[in-house]
Amino acid sequence: MNTCAPRAAEKTSDFASLPLPPATLANLQRLGYTRMTPIQAASLPLALAGKDLIAQAKTGSGKTAAFALALLANLNPRRFAVQSLVLCPTRELADQVTQEVRRLARAEDHIKVLTLCGGSPMRGQLASLEHGAHIVVGTPGRIMDHLARGSLALDALNTLVLDEADRMLDMGFHDDIASVARQCPKQRQTLLFSATYPEGIAKLAAAFLREPQTVTVAEQPSATQIRQVFFEVREDERLHAVSLLLNHHRPVSTLAFCNTKQQCRNLVDVLKAQGFAALELHGDLDQRDRDQVLVQFANRSASVLVATDIAARGLDIAELEAVINVDVTPEPATHTHRIGRTGRVDAEGWAFSLSSLDEMGRVGQIEHALGFTSQWQPLAALTPATREPLRPPMATLQIAGGRKEKIRPGDVLGALTKDLGYAATQIGKINVNEFSTYVAVERGIAGEVLKKLSAARVKGKSVKVRLLEG
Repeated sequence: MNTCAPRAAEKTSDFASLPLPPATLANLQRLGYTRMTPIQAASLPLALAGKDLIAQAKTGSGKTAAFALALLANLNPRRFAVQSLVLCPTRELADQVTQEVRRLARAEDHIKVLTLCGGSPMRGQLASLEHGAHIVVGTPGRIMDHLARGSLALDALNTLVLDEADRMLDMGFHDDIASVARQCPKQRQTLLFSATYPEGIAKLAAAFLREPQTVTVAEQPSATQIRQVFFEVREDERLHAVSLLLNHHRPVSTLAFCNTKQQCRNLVDVLKAQGFAALELHGDLDQRDRDQVLVQFANRSASVLVATDIAARGLDIAELEAVINVDVTPEPATHTHRIGRTGRVDAEGWAFSLSSLDEMGRVGQIEHALGFTSQWQPLAALTPATREPLRPPMATLQIAGGRKEKIRPGDVLGALTKDLGYAATQIGKINVNEFSTYVAVERGIAGEVLKKLSAARVKGKSVKVRLLEG
């Protein structure tokens, strides 16, 4: 195996230095991609040269653009067959990857990107596959289902991407990944991205990559980006301590981690009883509820998302002000993944950890593994900043109808701004799923928008609208 671990400082960070078509470079400029992130600068020259690649990069480092630009460079738009396959551990990550690939593919007309994940009806996916696609993004289990049915053909494939490969291995997908890789043409490029490099990654690479180049970029958030504070708590005050933190620091968006599903439920009950807009994310939610929760949190219609580690895998939320470790994780690496979701790019973030005396050993292990000395504050230092309840700035309206009805974000925005007269600044994110559309609006006007939109038309049709609780 060839090993090359270039330092970012030695690499130019200008996208124009890459062998990319002018239309692609112009599209990157329009999207605001001015300079490459360290993982992009380290991996893109190798990937564009056709090398197989093992790249260590965490969520939020810009890795999606790194492999997306490579697979798009290999693509022949005039050949309507699946030429690229991206395997992801979760549906949420697959959806994020699909959106990013579509944005980066705007330089070429009519590039079709298809998402194939469990939790979505098989019938709709079979119909979409009959119409063809250039790029498929999916989870291993559902990709295996389609290969077994013969509905997905990989004979034209030239690029295979394994995204967050360590998480896929953690979730038990090794055999599925291996089976998919065996059904891909041997003469292909394989790009493997992983936040860590456990033994299973080495075995995957040895079996399915050809003389891979290895790129490692140290991208841990600096101490100035993430301010870590620990609080000693008794078990009976742990959940109340979360509300104390929220009322004192008043972050707009907080991700709270619990070690168990029951702890998630208990905390959400406590927070809701105190007037917080809190949602839970764990393995007992069905896919529809999970989708709604993630949409509401990402569009700032909920102040707190309470999650287990497994449920939050692949979750990437922009502008996350705070992470709260309600329980201390037994694994230092998990602690790093948790707090690394805040303090992204140049932003600062808070990471609060609540520890009982019984968990002090775990705190010591984290300190030793990560090489820092924890800062402690007493709970008594937390006082409400104001008597006003902490409420999210937005609320979410759900419209019955989505991609199946050919609804696009522009249709909804047009109905709200041109037809109903609302300012674009009053409208937040618009998410169009297969059967539903979600639009965030300023919380203060949500009731009024609900009433007016229910009596209006979207794409010339009356629509059913409801306000989601948050």
